[in-house]
Amino acid sequence: MLRAGCRAALPRRPLGSAARRGAGGAGAGEEGLKQTPLDALHRARGGRMVPFAGWTLPLHYGQGHLQSHLHTRRHCSLFDVSHMLQTLVYGRDRVRFMESLVVGDIAELKPGQGTLTLLTNEKGGITDDLIVTNTSEDHLYVVSNAACADKDLAILRDRAAQLQATGSDVHVEVSDNALLALQGPSMARVLQAGLSDDLAKLSFMNSVTTTVFGVPGCRVTRCGYTGEDGVEISVPAARAVELAEQFLGVPDVWLAGLAARDSLRLEAGLCLYGNDIDETVTPAEAGLMWTLGRSTSTSSLGQAEKQSVPSGYKGTSQASPTLTHLCPAGKRRRVAMDFPGAAVIMAQVKEKPRRRRVGLTSVGPAIRPHMAILGPEGRPVGTVTSGCPSPCLGKNIAMGYVEAAHSRTGTKLTVEVRKKQHPAVITKMPFVPTHYYMAK
Repeated sequence: MLRAGCRAALPRRPLGSAARRGAGGAGAGEEGLKQTPLDALHRARGGRMVPFAGWTLPLHYGQGHLQSHLHTRRHCSLFDVSHMLQTLVYGRDRVRFMESLVVGDIAELKPGQGTLTLLTNEKGGITDDLIVTNTSEDHLYVVSNAACADKDLAILRDRAAQLQATGSDVHVEVSDNALLALQGPSMARVLQAGLSDDLAKLSFMNSVTTTVFGVPGCRVTRCGYTGEDGVEISVPAARAVELAEQFLGVPDVWLAGLAARDSLRLEAGLCLYGNDIDETVTPAEAGLMWTLGRSTSTSSLGQAEKQSVPSGYKGTSQASPTLTHLCPAGKRRRVAMDFPGAAVIMAQVKEKPRRRRVGLTSVGPAIRPHMAILGPEGRPVGTVTSGCPSPCLGKNIAMGYVEAAHSRTGTKLTVEVRKKQHPAVITKMPFVPTHYYMAK
């Protein structure tokens, strides 16, 4: 289960030449890999360290992948995600700058509000998926995937230079902060003990700068990559270990690594860049058109796009925000078509994409990336992009792309595992209920 669960978490290729130092200037470790400020803590607590996107990070700890995964679902886990690129965009033209690169409606974000958005290329492909927050401190805070750090930073800096040459006021800075993710149902109780702010007022995809357990200057964003209620905390690198130790002093909090992070995100139906989305995949094919802003409601989405919106984004309960809390409600970007690849993407929406991202479930041998998905007649109709046994469901779950004609929920297909065909069913995502929090 561990091998199958973590395989998709490992990148297909290492990050290229380092565009930045390790967070907080932590520098390079063995074989030139960058280290986060928590590297010594991981090793001291039994972390099995592995290369990941140019960094050395913990795969799992002594309790193992399965128990770590289940503990996160039932209690709370701390993840070190300091390898992710954090950038700050300043200047009066920062919104125009960002909207020239991504599909999201950044102008509609309220102070402290963030959104998941996509960096696209001129062919409509997805260069990266980002979280962009309109802070209350007159700048945008952007979090990018570690495996895309070099190319993302080059794109941001090149575009800033182009706009500066025409008189625009915009500049990009790289943050050296560490980034900690506290995830799970007991997160709020654990974190509230170290906050003067009322965490109950902080909704999903909203952010505030505050003091956390005596550490000032922390940006707390209510988001995460597990499907559970959680936060990501951008903390000054010099005090990251101190803050982590505060959390780990609570018996409910365990350290968790890459293996659990991958199986948790797959159960939640969330994409992994480099596996489920990349520069050859468009938002329409990936079922991510909601990142452009919803046109009316989720009822207007196609079948594949509906199942790509995590359930927490569609519900009406306090723990299940509506789609409007993930992305602004307007359709301005769809109409303006002023983002890279807009003509290709919007044409696909009108004509319907030929392939769609779907969820799959099966029993028997684990489903893994690159395995062929076969139609009723045994003909290849798609490919698996992520897969692992689900610790919560006790069966195999996977994500992949299939021809549109075979993408409807409930469709019975087969997956080729070691040259043998095993039954699989197109299944709505997320595979397990999500618990994103909305303030009353």
